[in-house]
Amino acid sequence: MPLICAIDQGTTGTTVILLNEKLEIKARVNQEFRQIYPKPSWVEHDPEDIWASTLATIKSACEQAGDTDIAAIGITNQRETTVVWDRKTGKAIHNAIVWQDRRTAGVIRQLKDEANESWIQKKTGLMLDPYFSGTKVAWILDHVEGARERAERGELAFGTIDTYLLWRLTEGQTHKTDVSNASRTLLMDLEKAEWDPELLKVFRVPASLLPEICGNAQEFGKARGVPGITDGTPIAGIAGDQQAALFGQACFDAGEAKCTYGTGAFLLMNTGTKPVPSVHRLLTTAAWRLNGKTTYALEGSAFIAGAMVQWLRDGIGLIKSAAEIEELARSVESSDGVVAVPALSGLGAPHWQPDARGVIWGLTRGTTRAHIARAALEGIALQNVDILRAMENDLGKPLVELKVDGGASANNLLMQMQSDFLGRKIVRPEMTDTTALGAALLAGLGVGLYTSLDDIRANWKVDQVFESAITEAEREAHLRRWNQAVQRV
Repeated sequence: MPLICAIDQGTTGTTVILLNEKLEIKARVNQEFRQIYPKPSWVEHDPEDIWASTLATIKSACEQAGDTDIAAIGITNQRETTVVWDRKTGKAIHNAIVWQDRRTAGVIRQLKDEANESWIQKKTGLMLDPYFSGTKVAWILDHVEGARERAERGELAFGTIDTYLLWRLTEGQTHKTDVSNASRTLLMDLEKAEWDPELLKVFRVPASLLPEICGNAQEFGKARGVPGITDGTPIAGIAGDQQAALFGQACFDAGEAKCTYGTGAFLLMNTGTKPVPSVHRLLTTAAWRLNGKTTYALEGSAFIAGAMVQWLRDGIGLIKSAAEIEELARSVESSDGVVAVPALSGLGAPHWQPDARGVIWGLTRGTTRAHIARAALEGIALQNVDILRAMENDLGKPLVELKVDGGASANNLLMQMQSDFLGRKIVRPEMTDTTALGAALLAGLGVGLYTSLDDIRANWKVDQVFESAITEAEREAHLRRWNQAVQRV
């Protein structure tokens, strides 16, 4: 049975999964790479580290699977992370500026002061925030000597990580992106799915840098010179990580929603074939485009989720491994009034406070490591309540259930907390690598291994369902303390 190679290029590492059309995993390999922090609130990656980790994980996965017949390659990626490279050499002219990076907060404030936010939000579906690619591109052009002039001459190329990997996988033959990644740049007209001249002018990005915008399940190019992959293998599916997870969760109908717990937490809800403008400071984004028809989503992002646990481990040494946090948090019945707001990279939706900082509030002499660990998990779950309530208000109806995935969704205590604080059913699938799964499914559609969304839905399986186990009064008490803590940041 032919396999699909799904490349999941994430913020802290690259994962490659080989699976067949019945969604049986034949190989899975992950490799972390360096995180670079040149200044407070600046986050960078070396694109060569990303490329090396991609080649290494592909090679290792192919060796793990044995004799492989790979029918197609799918790519999913950390979305707003920005790379500018030389078209001749394929080498980046600066480190990639990561989506978490806040260095352009001053530029964003200036654009807001000039009353740009309203029309930009209407055209792009996005808030004005350093999170997105537009101001990152301009920063690179302004801070690398001669870059802006070279860009104007057509010597440089810009891309989010999907575009950069596509370029490298095809040995520079293909400069394309998909509609979901393009919709995260602040440079695309959301309804037209085209680069917008007015936006390019405001963000000072030359059109010559930009890739072609495509759908999500089609042949983007053919692999060349990739160890383990036969030359000519089609790259047939691409989507930004959160849209790929929405697809991988089989949220194909309007009103279906998922939350991915990765470095951050990302809630997306399918809103159908018309974009729904948000009045509660959420993002309206392209989910995917199939057969020329675009499906849209509402999105709320919390910048820090799993990264909070990583910080407890690496930053302050509270735990020795990420897996340890659940047992430690379970060792106490409550957080004893301690509240942790995980605003380590500012506050995302629906607050949009890029200068906010994290806080652990309510400490007493009786506070222990366990109380802080429990408060950290609660904070990850509570920030999602703010997002989901805003989403429900935009749609005018409550959500019945939330599908979950990502690394931290394996934490049963966190999932129970999420159900308790939301007052909603939480559904975890058997395969929680739904980001990679979405890329694989799109690639399968792109080469005809699947003929319809119903084919895909039939293979989706539930692992566990979590139901709320606290009273409304207990829920409101948690939310009241949370809101008091959020006000302090």
